[in-house]
Amino acid sequence: MNSVCIFCGANFNNDPALANAVEKLAGCLADNQITLIYGGGNVGVMGLLADAVLKRNGKVVGVIPQFLVDKEVAHTGLSQLVITQNMHERKKTMADLSDGFIMLPGGFGTLEEFFEVLTWLQLGLHNNPVGILNLNGYYDFLLKQMDVMVENRFLKRNNRELVINETDPETLVAKMSGFVATPDDVWFRDRNLT
Repeated sequence: MNSVCIFCGANFNNDPALANAVEKLAGCLADNQITLIYGGGNVGVMGLLADAVLKRNGKVVGVIPQFLVDKEVAHTGLSQLVITQNMHERKKTMADLSDGFIMLPGGFGTLEEFFEVLTWLQLGLHNNPVGILNLNGYYDFLLKQMDVMVENRFLKRNNRELVINETDPETLVAKMSGFVATPDDVWFRDRNLT
């Protein structure tokens, strides 16, 4: 992976474990010369992550819509800041620039971005790894819901297994670097979810 898009919150709950994980992830990206692609904000977990990568002389590309620039939440010290017209263009641009995707703790927007790229992987629209950095069990219930989807035959087991779930940033990046996609090319033909 030459670049990874990280979805994370525009808020920060002051959790020291999350702050430590952000620092560790930033070090992993900078040490491996992996460009951080993210939402371009200077607030919350987004701002912490961007600053931590920059502090290590890593490359950071932010992608932010104009209306958020107008609200003065754009990070002005990045390697590159791409300003888009709207949220849809933002997400497409971030996806186009990325070789992989990681979800950190966040809210609705974080989940929405994550599930969009995960669905694109399921459908074979890209072949990039999609991972969750699941700190302190933050996403345990979400992962359990995915298992419920399999149990109820609304999600194939092989598609559930596309999600790389780890608690350690370095382990997550290593697993993502070795990921080989197997798109579900029979998704539309084979409706048997067993």
